Amino acid sequence: MAMRDIRVIGDPVLRTPCEPIAQIDDRVRQLVEDLVETVDHEGRAGLAANQIGVSLRAFSWNIDGEIGYILNPEIVEVATELQELGEEGCLSVPGLWYPCERTFYARAVGTDLDGEKVEIEGEEIWARLIQHEVDHLDGKLYLDRLKRDVRKKAMRELRESLEAKG
Repeated sequence: MAMRDIRVIGDPVLRTPCEPIAQIDDRVRQLVEDLVETVDHEGRAGLAANQIGVSLRAFSWNIDGEIGYILNPEIVEVATELQELGEEGCLSVPGLWYPCERTFYARAVGTDLDGEKVEIEGEEIWARLIQHEVDHLDGKLYLDRLKRDVRKKAMRELRESLEAKG
């Protein structure tokens, strides 16, 4: 297993929709190990494969002490009810948190390394995680979902942050 570097905004892999995993091989097994090890740190809730530079549909999670992964996840159900506007952040947009609208409930299905069905669902933080990570796999960042005025502020702060880093 290997702790992998997180790709940050500006890296084209984050804006490229990920390819479905067609077959489970050693590369995919290594990807899952790396996703699980890299997400297993304080302050990390989820990690999509493209965030570590691999453009395949897989993500891992670390919520309430539960660590897991899903391959080829597809959101199959969301609530019409929205969550209270919650602050959302992203490992690929370090240090910046903004209110992002998400549905109250989400459910996704996919598979594990043995080809067995995996289903994850939940409300609030789980729903936010599912929607956030599947967005990554579709080549989207949470910044894309911000309300216009908040997005303008976020992009300005992001530019300033990147300029300060040189």
